[in-house]
Amino acid sequence: MLYAWKGLNGAGKSVSGTREADGAKVLRQTLRKDGIFITELREAASGERKGKGQGASGLNREVDFARFFERVRPQDVAVFTRQLATLLKAGIPLAEGLGALSEQQDNKKMERVLAEVRQKVNEGTALADALTPHKLLFPDLYVNMVRSGEAAGNLDAVLFRLADFLDAQQALRAKVTGALTYPLIMTILGGLVMSVLLIVVVPQITSVFQDMGKTLPWNTQLLITISGIAGGYWWIVLPVMGLGVFLFRRWAATPKGRGKLDRFKIKLPLLGPLIRYVGVARFARTLATMLGAGVPLLTALEITKKVINNQVLEKVIEEARDAIREGEPIAAPLKRSGQFPPMMVHMVSVGERSGQLETMLDNVAGAYERDVDEKVARLTTVLSPLIIVVMALGVVFIVFSILGPILEMQNFAQ
Repeated sequence: MLYAWKGLNGAGKSVSGTREADGAKVLRQTLRKDGIFITELREAASGERKGKGQGASGLNREVDFARFFERVRPQDVAVFTRQLATLLKAGIPLAEGLGALSEQQDNKKMERVLAEVRQKVNEGTALADALTPHKLLFPDLYVNMVRSGEAAGNLDAVLFRLADFLDAQQALRAKVTGALTYPLIMTILGGLVMSVLLIVVVPQITSVFQDMGKTLPWNTQLLITISGIAGGYWWIVLPVMGLGVFLFRRWAATPKGRGKLDRFKIKLPLLGPLIRYVGVARFARTLATMLGAGVPLLTALEITKKVINNQVLEKVIEEARDAIREGEPIAAPLKRSGQFPPMMVHMVSVGERSGQLETMLDNVAGAYERDVDEKVARLTTVLSPLIIVVMALGVVFIVFSILGPILEMQNFAQ
Protein backbone atom coordinates (compact mmCIF):
# COMPACT_ATOMS: atom_id res chain seq x y z
CA MET A 1 0.00 0.00 0.00
CA LEU A 2 1.22 3.52 -0.76
CA TYR A 3 1.48 5.99 2.17
CA ALA A 4 2.19 9.73 2.30
CA TRP A 5 4.10 10.74 5.43
CA LYS A 6 5.54 13.75 7.22
CA GLY A 7 8.13 13.66 10.01
CA LEU A 8 11.31 14.94 11.62
CA ASN A 9 14.80 13.70 10.81
CA GLY A 10 17.74 13.38 13.19
CA ALA A 11 18.58 17.05 12.83
CA GLY A 12 15.04 18.08 13.74
CA LYS A 13 14.17 19.25 10.22
CA SER A 14 10.77 18.56 8.65
CA VAL A 15 10.82 15.94 5.90
CA SER A 16 8.06 14.29 3.89
CA GLY A 17 7.54 11.80 1.12
CA THR A 18 5.61 8.75 -0.06
CA ARG A 19 6.58 5.10 0.30
CA GLU A 20 5.06 1.66 -0.20
CA ALA A 21 4.70 -0.64 2.81
CA ASP A 22 2.68 -3.62 3.97
CA GLY A 23 1.07 -1.48 6.66
CA ALA A 24 1.34 1.71 8.68
CA LYS A 25 3.18 -0.07 11.52
CA VAL A 26 5.76 -1.55 9.14
CA LEU A 27 6.35 1.88 7.57
CA ARG A 28 6.86 3.54 10.98
CA GLN A 29 9.43 0.89 11.91
CA THR A 30 11.23 1.23 8.57
CA LEU A 31 11.48 5.01 8.76
CA ARG A 32 12.51 4.88 12.42
CA LYS A 33 15.51 2.80 11.34
CA ASP A 34 16.34 5.63 8.90
CA GLY A 35 16.28 8.10 11.78
CA ILE A 36 12.90 9.63 10.90
CA PHE A 37 10.16 10.19 13.46
CA ILE A 38 6.70 10.24 11.76
CA THR A 39 4.33 13.02 12.80
CA GLU A 40 1.64 12.46 10.12
CA LEU A 41 0.74 9.38 8.09
CA ARG A 42 -2.05 8.71 5.63
CA GLU A 43 -2.84 6.39 2.72
CA ALA A 44 -1.79 8.10 -0.53
CA ALA A 45 -3.92 8.37 -3.66
CA SER A 46 -2.83 6.25 -6.63
CA GLY A 47 -1.76 9.31 -8.61
CA GLU A 48 0.67 10.66 -6.01
CA ARG A 49 4.35 10.30 -6.75
CA LYS A 50 6.55 7.80 -4.97
CA GLY A 51 9.86 8.36 -3.27
CA LYS A 52 11.06 10.41 -0.34
CA GLY A 53 11.67 14.11 -0.23
CA GLN A 54 11.43 14.55 -4.01
CA GLY A 55 9.48 17.70 -4.59
CA ALA A 56 10.69 18.55 -8.09
CA SER A 57 8.31 18.19 -10.98
CA GLY A 58 10.92 16.35 -13.02
CA LEU A 59 9.96 13.05 -11.37
CA ASN A 60 6.33 13.52 -12.41
CA ARG A 61 7.46 14.06 -15.97
CA GLU A 62 9.55 10.88 -15.81
CA VAL A 63 6.60 8.90 -14.47
CA ASP A 64 4.28 10.24 -17.15
CA PHE A 65 6.88 9.41 -19.80
CA ALA A 66 7.21 5.87 -18.42
CA ARG A 67 3.45 5.40 -18.48
CA PHE A 68 3.54 5.87 -22.24
CA PHE A 69 5.43 2.58 -22.60
CA GLU A 70 3.45 0.60 -20.02
CA ARG A 71 1.24 -2.21 -21.20
CA VAL A 72 -0.65 -5.03 -19.54
CA ARG A 73 -0.23 -8.47 -21.08
CA PRO A 74 -3.16 -10.88 -21.39
CA GLN A 75 -1.26 -13.22 -19.04
CA ASP A 76 -1.35 -10.51 -16.35
CA VAL A 77 -5.15 -10.27 -16.61
CA ALA A 78 -5.49 -14.06 -16.47
CA VAL A 79 -3.28 -14.29 -13.37
CA PHE A 80 -5.22 -11.49 -11.66
CA THR A 81 -8.53 -13.19 -12.48
CA ARG A 82 -7.45 -16.52 -11.00
CA GLN A 83 -5.99 -14.89 -7.89
CA LEU A 84 -9.16 -12.86 -7.28
CA ALA A 85 -11.27 -15.99 -7.69
CA THR A 86 -9.08 -17.79 -5.13
CA LEU A 87 -9.42 -14.95 -2.61
CA LEU A 88 -13.20 -14.77 -3.04
CA LYS A 89 -13.53 -18.54 -2.64
CA ALA A 90 -11.53 -18.27 0.60
CA GLY A 91 -14.10 -15.80 1.94
CA ILE A 92 -12.06 -12.59 1.47
CA PRO A 93 -14.33 -9.56 0.76
CA LEU A 94 -14.15 -8.25 -2.80
CA ALA A 95 -12.75 -4.80 -1.95
CA GLU A 96 -10.10 -6.33 0.33
CA GLY A 97 -9.12 -8.83 -2.34
CA LEU A 98 -8.78 -6.09 -4.95
CA GLY A 99 -6.64 -4.07 -2.56
CA ALA A 100 -4.34 -7.00 -1.85
CA LEU A 101 -3.89 -7.77 -5.55
CA SER A 102 -3.32 -4.11 -6.36
CA GLU A 103 -0.51 -3.85 -3.80
CA GLN A 104 1.37 -6.90 -5.11
CA GLN A 105 1.31 -5.86 -8.78
CA ASP A 106 4.69 -5.34 -10.46
CA ASN A 107 3.00 -3.72 -13.46
CA LYS A 108 2.27 -0.12 -12.45
CA LYS A 109 -0.49 0.34 -15.00
CA MET A 110 -2.29 -2.73 -13.69
CA GLU A 111 -1.76 -1.44 -10.15
CA ARG A 112 -3.39 1.91 -10.98
CA VAL A 113 -6.34 0.28 -12.72
CA LEU A 114 -7.00 -2.10 -9.81
CA ALA A 115 -6.71 0.78 -7.35
CA GLU A 116 -9.38 2.67 -9.28
CA VAL A 117 -11.59 -0.40 -9.48
CA ARG A 118 -11.20 -1.00 -5.75
CA GLN A 119 -12.11 2.61 -4.96
CA LYS A 120 -15.31 2.36 -7.01
CA VAL A 121 -16.22 -0.96 -5.38
CA ASN A 122 -15.72 0.65 -1.97
CA GLU A 123 -18.13 3.39 -3.04
CA GLY A 124 -20.79 0.77 -3.76
CA THR A 125 -20.30 0.26 -7.50
CA ALA A 126 -20.71 -3.26 -8.85
CA LEU A 127 -17.46 -4.91 -10.00
CA ALA A 128 -18.69 -5.19 -13.60
CA ASP A 129 -19.50 -1.46 -13.73
CA ALA A 130 -16.13 -0.62 -12.16
CA LEU A 131 -14.33 -2.67 -14.85
CA THR A 132 -16.32 -1.19 -17.77
CA PRO A 133 -14.17 1.97 -18.29
CA HIS A 134 -11.05 -0.19 -18.78
CA LYS A 135 -12.08 -1.99 -21.98
CA LEU A 136 -8.51 -2.54 -23.18
CA LEU A 137 -7.86 -4.75 -20.15
CA PHE A 138 -11.37 -6.02 -19.52
CA PRO A 139 -13.37 -6.32 -22.78
CA ASP A 140 -17.13 -6.83 -23.09
CA LEU A 141 -16.78 -10.60 -22.73
CA TYR A 142 -15.01 -10.21 -19.39
CA VAL A 143 -17.41 -7.57 -18.06
CA ASN A 144 -20.55 -9.49 -19.04
CA MET A 145 -19.33 -12.69 -17.42
CA VAL A 146 -18.51 -10.80 -14.22
CA ARG A 147 -21.94 -9.17 -14.31
CA SER A 148 -23.60 -12.58 -14.66
CA GLY A 149 -21.52 -13.96 -11.79
CA GLU A 150 -22.49 -11.06 -9.55
CA ALA A 151 -26.18 -11.47 -10.39
CA ALA A 152 -26.09 -15.24 -9.76
CA GLY A 153 -23.98 -14.98 -6.61
CA ASN A 154 -21.23 -17.27 -7.92
CA LEU A 155 -18.60 -14.69 -8.88
CA ASP A 156 -15.72 -16.86 -7.70
CA ALA A 157 -16.79 -19.79 -9.93
CA VAL A 158 -17.28 -17.48 -12.90
CA LEU A 159 -13.83 -15.95 -12.38
CA PHE A 160 -12.23 -19.40 -12.26
CA ARG A 161 -13.96 -20.26 -15.52
CA LEU A 162 -12.93 -16.95 -17.03
CA ALA A 163 -9.30 -17.49 -15.99
CA ASP A 164 -9.32 -20.94 -17.64
CA PHE A 165 -10.77 -19.36 -20.78
CA LEU A 166 -8.10 -16.63 -20.88
CA ASP A 167 -5.34 -19.21 -20.39
CA ALA A 168 -6.75 -21.39 -23.18
CA GLN A 169 -7.02 -18.44 -25.57
CA GLN A 170 -3.48 -17.36 -24.79
CA ALA A 171 -2.18 -20.90 -25.34
CA LEU A 172 -3.99 -21.13 -28.68
CA ARG A 173 -2.59 -17.77 -29.76
CA ALA A 174 0.91 -18.78 -28.68
CA LYS A 175 0.75 -22.00 -30.71
CA VAL A 176 -0.22 -20.22 -33.92
CA THR A 177 2.28 -17.40 -33.36
CA GLY A 178 5.06 -19.85 -32.54
CA ALA A 179 4.35 -21.86 -35.68
CA LEU A 180 4.67 -18.79 -37.90
CA THR A 181 7.68 -17.26 -36.14
CA TYR A 182 10.32 -19.67 -37.47
CA PRO A 183 9.20 -19.46 -41.13
CA LEU A 184 9.02 -15.68 -40.80
CA ILE A 185 12.57 -15.49 -39.45
CA MET A 186 13.79 -17.74 -42.26
CA THR A 187 12.03 -15.54 -44.82
CA ILE A 188 13.63 -12.38 -43.43
CA LEU A 189 17.10 -13.94 -43.32
CA GLY A 190 16.66 -15.33 -46.82
CA GLY A 191 15.60 -11.91 -48.08
CA LEU A 192 18.69 -10.32 -46.50
CA VAL A 193 20.99 -12.91 -48.09
CA MET A 194 19.42 -12.41 -51.52
CA SER A 195 19.66 -8.63 -51.12
CA VAL A 196 23.38 -8.83 -50.34
CA LEU A 197 23.93 -11.07 -53.37
CA LEU A 198 22.02 -8.76 -55.70
CA ILE A 199 23.41 -5.46 -54.40
CA VAL A 200 27.04 -6.38 -53.58
CA VAL A 201 28.14 -9.63 -55.23
CA VAL A 202 26.31 -9.72 -58.58
CA PRO A 203 27.36 -6.24 -59.85
CA GLN A 204 31.06 -7.04 -59.26
CA ILE A 205 30.84 -10.28 -61.27
CA THR A 206 28.54 -9.12 -64.08
CA SER A 207 30.64 -6.00 -64.77
CA VAL A 208 33.04 -8.18 -66.82
CA PHE A 209 30.19 -9.08 -69.21
CA GLN A 210 30.02 -5.54 -70.57
CA ASP A 211 33.21 -6.04 -72.62
CA MET A 212 32.05 -9.29 -74.25
CA GLY A 213 30.29 -7.62 -77.14
CA LYS A 214 27.79 -10.45 -77.28
CA THR A 215 24.14 -10.74 -76.50
CA LEU A 216 23.66 -12.11 -73.02
CA PRO A 217 21.11 -14.83 -72.21
CA TRP A 218 17.69 -13.60 -71.05
CA ASN A 219 18.21 -14.87 -67.53
CA THR A 220 21.51 -12.99 -67.21
CA GLN A 221 19.93 -9.80 -68.57
CA LEU A 222 17.08 -10.21 -66.08
CA LEU A 223 19.54 -10.73 -63.22
CA ILE A 224 21.53 -7.62 -64.20
CA THR A 225 18.33 -5.57 -64.41
CA ILE A 226 17.10 -6.73 -61.00
CA SER A 227 20.54 -6.15 -59.48
CA GLY A 228 20.71 -2.67 -61.01
CA ILE A 229 17.31 -1.71 -59.64
CA ALA A 230 18.09 -3.14 -56.19
CA GLY A 231 21.53 -1.50 -56.00
CA GLY A 232 20.82 1.82 -57.70
CA TYR A 233 17.29 2.58 -56.62
CA TRP A 234 16.98 0.96 -53.18
CA TRP A 235 16.36 4.41 -51.70
CA ILE A 236 13.23 4.61 -53.86
CA VAL A 237 12.21 0.96 -53.58
CA LEU A 238 12.17 0.92 -49.78
CA PRO A 239 9.92 4.00 -49.36
CA VAL A 240 7.61 2.69 -52.10
CA MET A 241 7.37 -0.66 -50.32
CA GLY A 242 6.71 1.10 -47.02
CA LEU A 243 3.99 3.23 -48.64
CA GLY A 244 2.48 0.11 -50.17
CA VAL A 245 2.36 -1.62 -46.78
CA PHE A 246 0.79 1.48 -45.20
CA LEU A 247 -1.88 1.78 -47.91
CA PHE A 248 -2.60 -1.95 -47.74
CA ARG A 249 -3.08 -1.80 -43.97
CA ARG A 250 -5.40 1.20 -44.30
CA TRP A 251 -7.42 -0.65 -46.94
CA ALA A 252 -7.50 -3.80 -44.80
CA ALA A 253 -8.83 -1.74 -41.88
CA THR A 254 -11.92 -0.67 -43.86
CA PRO A 255 -15.02 -2.93 -43.68
CA LYS A 256 -14.85 -3.67 -47.42
CA GLY A 257 -11.12 -4.37 -47.41
CA ARG A 258 -11.28 -6.49 -44.26
CA GLY A 259 -14.12 -8.56 -45.72
CA LYS A 260 -12.22 -9.27 -48.95
CA LEU A 261 -9.00 -10.04 -47.05
CA ASP A 262 -10.76 -12.40 -44.62
CA ARG A 263 -12.42 -14.26 -47.51
CA PHE A 264 -9.04 -14.54 -49.24
CA LYS A 265 -7.27 -15.80 -46.10
CA ILE A 266 -9.85 -18.47 -45.43
CA LYS A 267 -9.36 -19.86 -48.98
CA LEU A 268 -5.56 -20.14 -48.81
CA PRO A 269 -4.28 -23.72 -49.30
CA LEU A 270 -2.27 -24.09 -46.08
CA LEU A 271 -3.31 -21.18 -43.87
CA GLY A 272 -7.02 -21.25 -44.77
CA PRO A 273 -7.95 -24.45 -42.86
CA LEU A 274 -5.86 -23.32 -39.89
CA ILE A 275 -7.59 -19.91 -39.77
CA ARG A 276 -11.00 -21.58 -40.02
CA TYR A 277 -10.26 -24.10 -37.24
CA VAL A 278 -8.87 -21.37 -34.98
CA GLY A 279 -12.07 -19.36 -35.55
CA VAL A 280 -14.30 -22.38 -34.85
CA ALA A 281 -12.37 -23.30 -31.68
CA ARG A 282 -12.49 -19.70 -30.45
CA PHE A 283 -16.23 -19.46 -31.20
CA ALA A 284 -17.03 -22.69 -29.35
CA ARG A 285 -14.80 -21.96 -26.35
CA THR A 286 -16.05 -18.38 -25.95
CA LEU A 287 -19.73 -19.26 -26.31
CA ALA A 288 -19.43 -22.22 -23.92
CA THR A 289 -17.65 -20.06 -21.34
CA MET A 290 -20.27 -17.33 -21.50
CA LEU A 291 -23.22 -19.72 -21.39
CA GLY A 292 -21.64 -21.46 -18.41
CA ALA A 293 -21.42 -18.10 -16.65
CA GLY A 294 -25.13 -17.50 -17.19
CA VAL A 295 -24.90 -14.94 -19.99
CA PRO A 296 -28.04 -15.04 -22.22
CA LEU A 297 -27.53 -16.72 -25.60
CA LEU A 298 -28.21 -13.65 -27.77
CA THR A 299 -25.87 -11.50 -25.68
CA ALA A 300 -23.24 -14.24 -25.72
CA LEU A 301 -23.42 -14.51 -29.52
CA GLU A 302 -23.07 -10.74 -29.92
CA ILE A 303 -19.93 -10.71 -27.78
CA THR A 304 -18.55 -13.91 -29.31
CA LYS A 305 -18.84 -12.35 -32.75
CA LYS A 306 -16.31 -9.69 -31.72
CA VAL A 307 -13.58 -12.15 -30.71
CA ILE A 308 -13.63 -14.32 -33.85
CA ASN A 309 -11.47 -11.85 -35.83
CA ASN A 310 -12.78 -13.02 -39.20
CA GLN A 311 -15.56 -11.13 -40.96
CA VAL A 312 -16.78 -14.21 -42.84
CA LEU A 313 -17.47 -16.11 -39.61
CA GLU A 314 -18.73 -12.94 -37.90
CA LYS A 315 -21.42 -12.59 -40.56
CA VAL A 316 -22.54 -16.19 -39.98
CA ILE A 317 -22.85 -15.56 -36.23
CA GLU A 318 -24.86 -12.39 -36.89
CA GLU A 319 -27.22 -14.39 -39.11
CA ALA A 320 -27.48 -17.01 -36.35
CA ARG A 321 -28.56 -14.32 -33.86
CA ASP A 322 -31.26 -13.12 -36.23
CA ALA A 323 -32.45 -16.69 -36.84
CA ILE A 324 -32.64 -17.42 -33.09
CA ARG A 325 -34.78 -14.32 -32.58
CA GLU A 326 -37.19 -15.79 -35.12
CA GLY A 327 -37.32 -19.11 -33.30
CA GLU A 328 -34.75 -21.16 -35.24
CA PRO A 329 -32.14 -23.33 -33.48
CA ILE A 330 -28.56 -22.11 -33.59
CA ALA A 331 -27.34 -25.10 -35.62
CA ALA A 332 -29.53 -24.32 -38.67
CA PRO A 333 -27.87 -21.04 -39.79
CA LEU A 334 -24.42 -22.47 -39.03
CA LYS A 335 -25.15 -25.37 -41.37
CA ARG A 336 -26.58 -23.13 -44.12
CA SER A 337 -23.48 -20.95 -44.16
CA GLY A 338 -21.15 -23.81 -45.11
CA GLN A 339 -18.40 -22.10 -43.10
CA PHE A 340 -18.57 -24.33 -40.02
CA PRO A 341 -17.50 -28.01 -40.22
CA PRO A 342 -20.37 -30.57 -40.37
CA MET A 343 -19.17 -32.37 -37.23
CA MET A 344 -19.28 -29.14 -35.24
CA VAL A 345 -22.79 -28.30 -36.53
CA HIS A 346 -24.01 -31.80 -35.66
CA MET A 347 -22.64 -31.62 -32.11
CA VAL A 348 -24.23 -28.19 -31.58
CA SER A 349 -27.55 -29.57 -32.83
CA VAL A 350 -27.34 -32.53 -30.45
CA GLY A 351 -26.44 -30.19 -27.58
CA GLU A 352 -29.48 -28.00 -28.28
CA ARG A 353 -31.88 -30.94 -28.40
CA SER A 354 -30.48 -32.52 -25.23
CA GLY A 355 -30.19 -29.27 -23.27
CA GLN A 356 -26.41 -29.68 -23.01
CA LEU A 357 -25.26 -27.01 -25.46
CA GLU A 358 -22.57 -25.73 -23.13
CA THR A 359 -21.04 -29.20 -22.69
CA MET A 360 -21.13 -29.91 -26.42
CA LEU A 361 -19.47 -26.58 -27.19
CA ASP A 362 -16.72 -27.40 -24.70
CA ASN A 363 -16.20 -30.73 -26.47
CA VAL A 364 -16.14 -28.99 -29.86
CA ALA A 365 -13.60 -26.46 -28.62
CA GLY A 366 -11.34 -29.20 -27.26
CA ALA A 367 -11.58 -31.23 -30.47
CA TYR A 368 -10.78 -28.32 -32.77
CA GLU A 369 -8.01 -27.01 -30.53
CA ARG A 370 -6.37 -30.43 -30.90
CA ASP A 371 -6.90 -30.16 -34.67
CA VAL A 372 -5.23 -26.74 -34.55
CA ASP A 373 -2.21 -28.36 -32.89
CA GLU A 374 -1.97 -30.91 -35.69
CA LYS A 375 -2.42 -28.30 -38.43
CA VAL A 376 0.16 -26.03 -36.81
CA ALA A 377 2.69 -28.89 -36.74
CA ARG A 378 1.86 -29.76 -40.36
CA LEU A 379 2.15 -26.12 -41.42
CA THR A 380 5.56 -25.81 -39.81
CA THR A 381 6.68 -29.05 -41.43
CA VAL A 382 5.63 -27.81 -44.87
CA LEU A 383 6.63 -24.15 -44.69
CA SER A 384 10.23 -24.63 -43.55
CA PRO A 385 11.30 -26.86 -46.48
CA LEU A 386 9.25 -24.71 -48.87
CA ILE A 387 11.13 -21.57 -47.84
CA ILE A 388 14.45 -23.41 -48.17
CA VAL A 389 13.48 -24.58 -51.68
CA VAL A 390 12.51 -21.05 -52.73
CA MET A 391 15.81 -19.68 -51.43
CA ALA A 392 17.71 -22.46 -53.17
CA LEU A 393 15.94 -21.73 -56.47
CA GLY A 394 16.89 -18.06 -56.14
CA VAL A 395 20.54 -18.94 -55.55
CA VAL A 396 20.52 -21.46 -58.44
CA PHE A 397 19.05 -18.80 -60.74
CA ILE A 398 21.83 -16.38 -59.79
CA VAL A 399 24.58 -19.00 -60.18
CA PHE A 400 23.44 -20.22 -63.61
CA SER A 401 22.84 -16.67 -64.83
CA ILE A 402 26.46 -15.87 -64.00
CA LEU A 403 28.10 -19.18 -64.99
CA GLY A 404 26.47 -19.28 -68.44
CA PRO A 405 28.23 -16.21 -69.88
CA ILE A 406 31.50 -17.15 -68.11
CA LEU A 407 31.53 -20.57 -69.79
CA GLU A 408 30.80 -18.93 -73.13
CA MET A 409 33.76 -16.58 -72.62
CA GLN A 410 36.04 -19.56 -71.92
CA ASN A 411 34.85 -21.42 -75.04
CA PHE A 412 35.31 -18.27 -77.13
CA ALA A 413 38.85 -17.84 -75.79
CA GLN A 414 39.75 -21.41 -76.75
